[in-house]
Amino acid sequence: MSKHNMKEQLAGYLFILPNFLGVFFFVILPLLFSFMLIFADWDYLKGFAGLSFAGLGNLKKLMNDVYLWHALKNNFILTGVTVPSAIAIGLVVAVLLNRHVYAKGLLRTLFFLPYVSSLVAVSVVWSVLYNAQDGPINAFLRSLGVTNPPGWLGSTAWALPAIIFMVVWTYIGYTMVLYMAGLQGIPKDLYEAASIDGATGMRQFFSITVPMLKPTTFLIAVTLIISTFQVFAVVNVMTQGGPVNSTMVLAYHIYLTAFQNYKMGYAAAMSWVLFVIIFSITLIQWRSQKNLQQHF
Repeated sequence: MSKHNMKEQLAGYLFILPNFLGVFFFVILPLLFSFMLIFADWDYLKGFAGLSFAGLGNLKKLMNDVYLWHALKNNFILTGVTVPSAIAIGLVVAVLLNRHVYAKGLLRTLFFLPYVSSLVAVSVVWSVLYNAQDGPINAFLRSLGVTNPPGWLGSTAWALPAIIFMVVWTYIGYTMVLYMAGLQGIPKDLYEAASIDGATGMRQFFSITVPMLKPTTFLIAVTLIISTFQVFAVVNVMTQGGPVNSTMVLAYHIYLTAFQNYKMGYAAAMSWVLFVIIFSITLIQWRSQKNLQQHF
């Protein structure tokens, strides 16, 4: 290798070195440290002096933690309702806006605005809307003659559905934008041929639009599942996991365990449980998508 080529290679490595250092110190190192904490107890207020070996104690504790299983159940309910709802509504909105409708650009912006807005600000606004005494939603319900409207965020029965509704509303704009991009890739010839064969608009939607958008649906499903399993800010601002843990989710439970109860080892163990769940679901989705593509 000539001296000139060596200098060029060295310059190349120096250019990418900051990026590698950033990934190592801010991603790989914390990841390895969190894995090590699974087998340790650590009160971080005492520094590394508060670090002690715990063996499999944190993993055994996972099996008997009723709060963990309750948070996981809420996570599955939130994800199971939010993801299909956001996908279905976003697809319908995208198909409607993809046609010639009045003020298409304005409507597209209005639907997408909640997704790019500050989640904390959006959560505060929805907290006001859900106010059981003076909120606009209950005021509207009373004007319709509902004498005992829901308590929303103060009710153990309505708090989680209220949060789910708000999260679905936030993600509609995201799914709409991706579906609109996917719709541009569907050949018009397919719709023209279907029209000549006498297929109705509904038949074209289910036989052409939905199958052709499978890769887009797969992308949206994966990203939404990851996002909804990591939901934190909404719960933190609107309910703090209450009332009576009815809106407790795994990410918020991990936060409370680590930074209020100072059990970093156990919080790390729960974090890895969350990682395994998300990774497993994504892997299943990936294999299902490959099988569907082979049949399609």
